[in-house]
Amino acid sequence: MQEISQHIAERLRALRRVEAWSLDRTARETGVSKAMLGQIERGESSPTVATLWKIASGFRVPFSSLFEPEAVVPDAGLAGAAPQAAPASEGDAAGMAAVPLFPFDPVLGFELLVGTLAAGAVSESAPHAPGVVEHLVVVEGELEVRVDGVWRRLAAGEGLRFAADRPHAYRNPGEGPARFHDVIHYPRGAGGFPGVAADGESGEASAGSTSASGR
Repeated sequence: MQEISQHIAERLRALRRVEAWSLDRTARETGVSKAMLGQIERGESSPTVATLWKIASGFRVPFSSLFEPEAVVPDAGLAGAAPQAAPASEGDAAGMAAVPLFPFDPVLGFELLVGTLAAGAVSESAPHAPGVVEHLVVVEGELEVRVDGVWRRLAAGEGLRFAADRPHAYRNPGEGPARFHDVIHYPRGAGGFPGVAADGESGEASAGSTSASGR
């Protein structure tokens, strides 16, 4: 975990250098306090998943880029899944863990995360960058997702697609950890996401959410 924290610290410093943002400016753009940003850069704090999302959204970069040195472009259409950066049982202070399985693909404009939420835990998420859409499928346990103030319960094998550029939350009502896969789709031609072609398309679920069941 120390190695991950160090990489995030270096990545945050690099993003600030590229944008020439002070800590004050970064705090304004991300909604993360200047004190917390400083602690992250010095490796003195392990940020929650919610905080990392605020940083990624503020800089208009994919979430997985905070873990990976650079975006991954599949070679000849074939790419293996990346090893998980941390055991699925580990989580942040809110009980949430999210690590890249397939890092951001600049051609297709998506990344695939593996999420784990501890029993009884609730993880609140601020709006992601405009147009970002999540496609979430529960793999193990049960998960409740709040979108537009409405909680939806998902069992293993069920999924939900929703616009993630608005406040949302995850809650585990079960007695064991909930594990899920989350495909994050980034809009084309908006937000300045690296490598995403500008063809005028945006997240197709921006107007609402859609449930799906694999059973």
